[in-house]
Amino acid sequence: MAEVSTSVLMVDKDKAVRTFYDLEVAKTDFFHIDVMDGKFVKKNNRKQMKEYALEIKHISNIPLDVHLMVENIKENIEDYIPLEPDRITFHIEAVKDKEEALEIIRLLRDNNIKIGVAIKPDTPLKDIYEIIEYVHMVLVMTVEPGKGGQELIKDTIKKVEVLNEYAKLNDLEIDIEVDGGINKETAILVKDAGANILVSGKYITESDNFKDSIESLKN
Repeated sequence: MAEVSTSVLMVDKDKAVRTFYDLEVAKTDFFHIDVMDGKFVKKNNRKQMKEYALEIKHISNIPLDVHLMVENIKENIEDYIPLEPDRITFHIEAVKDKEEALEIIRLLRDNNIKIGVAIKPDTPLKDIYEIIEYVHMVLVMTVEPGKGGQELIKDTIKKVEVLNEYAKLNDLEIDIEVDGGINKETAILVKDAGANILVSGKYITESDNFKDSIESLKN
């Protein structure tokens, strides 16, 4: 059974607290916090996402799954450390070299935060292989980052398959998370490919029944 990380990216601000409560009752496994800086991607929602994360911490024990779509990774990590997220994921495309990636990994490890690395649809898997042994999770973007509600790019399913095989061959115990265009139909495809954490936003938060939607992704 896969776990579900519900993206709050498209949650209505006026209904946010009630939505977060209902998602907890519906048994989401994580709250997925999509942080954007207006540089790495066009949208800048840092203020709103921090507010949402704070609200979630006040009313819920469900862990935070923070996805940084930003250029200044360390600054944004420091911003979330006080909230004690379960995991923080940074983009491999936002670091200049392996040494910078390892510095970020050390910062997360020193603060007892699980380490995730994300790759865009067009980024080759080889770009993460030299640091993959140090991370807990790889996030495969199944859409272009920065905008909710997109359809899954089918070619990314093969990337999940290859990553899953690579992890098995190298005895790596990592989670494989997918993000983008995840619904009842595409969930089957990515789970069969090897993903075990599914990020979904609109499919859940705009549904009539959060619990049914989440369960349809898990099972």
